[in-house]
Amino acid sequence: MQSYVINLIRHGAIDETLKGKYIGRTDVSLSKKGREDLLYIRDNIGYPVPQKLYSSPLLRCTESCEILFPGQEINVINNFSECDFGEWEGRTAAELSGDPRFGQWLQNSEQTSPPGGESGRTFAARISRGFEKLVETVSAEGITHASVVTHGGVIMTILAMYGLPQAPAYQWRMDNGYGFSVRVNPFLWMRDRVVEVFDTCPPAPKEESGKL
Repeated sequence: MQSYVINLIRHGAIDETLKGKYIGRTDVSLSKKGREDLLYIRDNIGYPVPQKLYSSPLLRCTESCEILFPGQEINVINNFSECDFGEWEGRTAAELSGDPRFGQWLQNSEQTSPPGGESGRTFAARISRGFEKLVETVSAEGITHASVVTHGGVIMTILAMYGLPQAPAYQWRMDNGYGFSVRVNPFLWMRDRVVEVFDTCPPAPKEESGKL
């Protein structure tokens, strides 16, 4: 039975995140260092070249695609945008510390949403729709090797919901420009809705292989 590999890669760094700002739907560009780091990884470590390349619609992801896979067509998946922080977009935790709604959200972000934004549950449901549609597409089109450039929160959510070995979202954190490779076995997917997380992306050096 044919299996399908999907690489989930986090976009390059942006200045706003380094400043501690909540950046979700805000469409910012990669930082200078973010671009340089991606070029270094591409030229010195290397990424598996996919048959088909997918991306979040946001600029920091499409720019990362252009650096990592120059000249390759980018297929946008709107459901893979980062979480929408509503009125808190572009603000820091220090700036929001006096807002009681911020404290409520920190205590229960799964059920509570920022004003005008998404709760964790709403975000996860959107990501789930996007990922299940992606699996359906690669299977129907016979794409055995695909890559997705998206956001850290999106990748952590996908792996927390579908990944084997099972682990909470925070254990799937990754640096900018890195991610994980998953294998979709059609039998396991149809039966249990799970995928095997089998490597880092880019792949780890041989002496570190097997360590996630």
